[in-house]
Amino acid sequence: MAPRPDPVASDPTAPAEARVVVIGGGIIGVCTAYFLARAGVPVVLCEKGEIAAEQSSRNWGWCRKMGRDPVEIPLAQEALRLWAEMDTEIGAETGFRRCGIVYMCRTPEELARREAWLDEVARPYQLDSRLLTRDQMARVLPGMTGAWAGGLFTPSDGRAEPQKAAPAIANAARKLGASILTNCAVRGVETQAGRISGVVTEKGRIACDSVVLAGGVWSRMFCRSLGIRLPQLRVMSSVMRTEKMEGGPEMSASGFGFSLRKRMDGGYTVASWSGNVHDIVPDTLRFTRDFIPALRHQRGSLNLRVGGPFLRDLFSASSWKLDGVSPFEKTRVLDPAPHEPILRQAQTNLTAAFPVFHGMKIAERWGGVIDVTPDAVPVISGVDSVPGFFIATGFTGHGFGIGPGAGRLMADLVMSQTPVVDPAPFRYSRFTDGSRPRPHPLA
Repeated sequence: MAPRPDPVASDPTAPAEARVVVIGGGIIGVCTAYFLARAGVPVVLCEKGEIAAEQSSRNWGWCRKMGRDPVEIPLAQEALRLWAEMDTEIGAETGFRRCGIVYMCRTPEELARREAWLDEVARPYQLDSRLLTRDQMARVLPGMTGAWAGGLFTPSDGRAEPQKAAPAIANAARKLGASILTNCAVRGVETQAGRISGVVTEKGRIACDSVVLAGGVWSRMFCRSLGIRLPQLRVMSSVMRTEKMEGGPEMSASGFGFSLRKRMDGGYTVASWSGNVHDIVPDTLRFTRDFIPALRHQRGSLNLRVGGPFLRDLFSASSWKLDGVSPFEKTRVLDPAPHEPILRQAQTNLTAAFPVFHGMKIAERWGGVIDVTPDAVPVISGVDSVPGFFIATGFTGHGFGIGPGAGRLMADLVMSQTPVVDPAPFRYSRFTDGSRPRPHPLA
């Protein structure tokens, strides 16, 4: 059963025009719409299904700076600042709490790698991350057992509720004047004199000056229909949640083969850091050269499968008429079945580390599909070949935590304002200018 995000009502009709149309109602899209609306920009958000129905409600709910690629640190810092004031600003509950996060290390080699990240990435940015001995880790994670070498701890990192956050921000954007349209797929864009002039939705045309594509795993398909090469693949994560239980850690943590986060309802979200699945599809072959460094970086932590998705994608349309049904209307919500062996292994590893979970009752299991780039860094950028067209995608499992910062940056770029952080590392052109982007070795 998939998690159920808080409902967001749709506006009854699509406006004839706006300055900006945002495609996608996940955390990135709603935050972009919110910051545009807050600045007084007429904006319409179009979501093919329901707000946050895909990965934005299916993720772990972590909001972290720790362990990130150094180019993402300023964006993560801005996001954590925004998360801390979001509930007050929008007058609604996102579930954000500064709980702290611990990476638990089994071996001295694993701990040394975390220490290298601390020295090379965290300290230059003056993050509050620090190493813990095994005994220190036991004090911040009561009930922990096992032979751990130590851990990396960031007290100021936090958590929020994926089923609440994006819907609450979408409703806040509406109060500021944004139009929110659900079950309203954008079929394509229109241009005039080479630049964006409007979008065609299943509910009619909307004239606009700019379009922000925040379509998650659907962004590659949308870009392909415009002749834009976006190297992006899909990875499936499996997650479960427990019923309310007592005695577990307040802090979020991950160790070998498991992760945990306490929820507002008193239960826990449980998953596995190293238990993602990639279904090999034609795009896997098209982008093999782009993703070889990433595959090497993820060696041993990514399960590859070949099956039905290959043939499905092989025969899927690469373009379609704007006056007919698009692929985005045929699949309103991606709702994959979880990979049960990964969840069973996560439960085994979790109970070995925290015996209190031996009696946990599983309330729900689900799968979610993550949009991945070759360097595990998002695209937050305009596209030079189509003036007025912007992309905010490829967050590689980091999107929920840095969503507010990414939405703020995207809004700044659309409005041609001084960006809140340097946008250069997130430029789309890094995939076309010979940069050969690849994951940071310590992230």
